[in-house]
Amino acid sequence: MIQKIGERTLGFTDIPRIIGFGSAVGKKEGEGPLSAWFDKIYTDTTMGGETWEKAEAALQKTTVKLAMDAGGIESGDVDFIFAGDLLNQCISSSYGLRDYGIPFLGQYGACSTMAQTLAMAAIAIESGAANIAAAVTSSHFCSAERQFRYPLQYGGQRTPTAQWTVTGSGCAVAAGYRNGLFCGPHDKITASGDINLKRQVGISRVCIGKIIDMGITDANNMGAAMAGAAADTIAAFLRDTGTTQNDYDLILTGDLGKVGTDLMYELLERDNISIQDKHKDCGLLIFDTETQDVHAGGSGCGCSASVLCSYIMKRMRKRELGNVLFVATGALMSPTIVQQGESIPGVAHAVNIITTE
Repeated sequence: MIQKIGERTLGFTDIPRIIGFGSAVGKKEGEGPLSAWFDKIYTDTTMGGETWEKAEAALQKTTVKLAMDAGGIESGDVDFIFAGDLLNQCISSSYGLRDYGIPFLGQYGACSTMAQTLAMAAIAIESGAANIAAAVTSSHFCSAERQFRYPLQYGGQRTPTAQWTVTGSGCAVAAGYRNGLFCGPHDKITASGDINLKRQVGISRVCIGKIIDMGITDANNMGAAMAGAAADTIAAFLRDTGTTQNDYDLILTGDLGKVGTDLMYELLERDNISIQDKHKDCGLLIFDTETQDVHAGGSGCGCSASVLCSYIMKRMRKRELGNVLFVATGALMSPTIVQQGESIPGVAHAVNIITTE
């Protein structure tokens, strides 16, 4: 059953379970601090394809297979797949997933897409519309640079506030869980070697974000553009649920980077909310900002997706984390509208992920 909590939060009585997840990243990400946690690291940034766009499509295809294998299911067992990316018409998703034959619902939330797809998958399952649903997204440094800034051959200089678009993808497959049994192919799921029934991970609540415009017009300052949306959603979720930052083991933002993180702290403190002791940002976790020359940190749909579906989920399975508030952030812009002088609105969605018995 879905329960409306406060203004913007939805609670799930049965708590959809995440039965499988997978992550794949590129060479630079594989050289970072989280290297040991990723399921697959590509040393060739083309992933064997002819173009950057085909490479990104291959990332999504890979992570969906990894997640389904981990959950002990096949594509025919999945009722819906919610997928999106940064490229025009979400081509990484549609071209990457076309061979699976899974009913497809394309999503666009910019870098907030992993939280958006997870929220939609959980809503579909808890409502009874689906037994099993997948959530996936991706980004690629080279395809994003070509679309949003300049082709790599141009050799443009990056400003100190700029972030490095992560080449990576993450996928999570969720299943309904009612009366002590998984919905769908129960025997398949429980037989999977990667499922420990005493260490399940589930989605308990989601909070849908509002569009917040900070008036930022610099496309090289995404962190500042998204900080207001992150602060707004975190404050709304805590208010709706009557909880504080101390109720969570970790509050994980999508990819604010250093600039956006500092600004978010400042905005939250205006509401007397201090999350510094509980907070980490995926854009600051995935790279070593001192040695990898990524300026303000990582960004892109694949940033939060690959970190969540590796480092965070695996730590939750190990019981190192029990209650995580995942807040992915996105800048809702296009090169055309920015070139016309418009500001860059942001959005952030929150997904409360917990361990269950």
